Amino acid sequence: DPDSGDNGLLLYSLAGGQTDEFDIDENTGQIFTVSVAGKAGTFNLEVQAADQGTRRLTAQTTVSVTVDSSSSSNIVMLVLNQKINVVERNRAEIQRVLEDKLGWNVYIVDVDSKETERKARSSTDETQVKIIAFDEAHQEVPAEDVKRKLREKKDDIEVELEKVFSASVIAAIGEAPGAPASPELVAAIVLGVLLAGTFIAFLAYVLLDLRRKRKHGKQDLVKKVEIMEGIDNPWAVDKNGSLKSLEKPEHMNN
Repeated sequence: DPDSGDNGLLLYSLAGGQTDEFDIDENTGQIFTVSVAGKAGTFNLEVQAADQGTRRLTAQTTVSVTVDSSSSSNIVMLVLNQKINVVERNRAEIQRVLEDKLGWNVYIVDVDSKETERKARSSTDETQVKIIAFDEAHQEVPAEDVKRKLREKKDDIEVELEKVFSASVIAAIGEAPGAPASPELVAAIVLGVLLAGTFIAFLAYVLLDLRRKRKHGKQDLVKKVEIMEGIDNPWAVDKNGSLKSLEKPEHMNN
């Protein structure tokens, strides 16, 4: 918008109530995913730009966003010793401080607390702020670079945030949850478990077969010994425990 002043100030928004899955930075127009876990494909979003003049003018366009199944590995978690409701209220100021000290465009992906109940959330002095940074070329800044810069500017960031919260602030780097395992990795793990199970079952079968053969071998040996003893003893004991005479071999009659 070539106008100056409020007439040239553009604010961006998503039309049609699509904020459940996507969000947009009202100042830059950058679009971000909010809740697309397990979803993939192309989404058509209606984006509106509006100036801030007395007679507000607007324009809309359709933006096609393609979401793949991978999740960003460049999200960094910043843990603040402040209540979540206070952090949410000062979200814009926190973003301003981080952008000023880090020197990158910063987008706050999520503000969360370990506690889920409303009463607990308002009383827990620890809030997780997940951020992602973009360079001048609008490319994601690697998470390790963001963490390194946060460590370097930690004191300056805490001083500025103390002005925002009017209280002492400790900003620590937390560990963001890892990305879910890829389908290929899951398939490899399942296949490995199945192969291991098959091998164990085969090994158990071999061992049982060997034990069965040894048992039968011993029984055959016992039978052979009993037969030999019966031949040597003319008065062998039958199965009922009674004595019976055995015929002598033909050569012994001589």
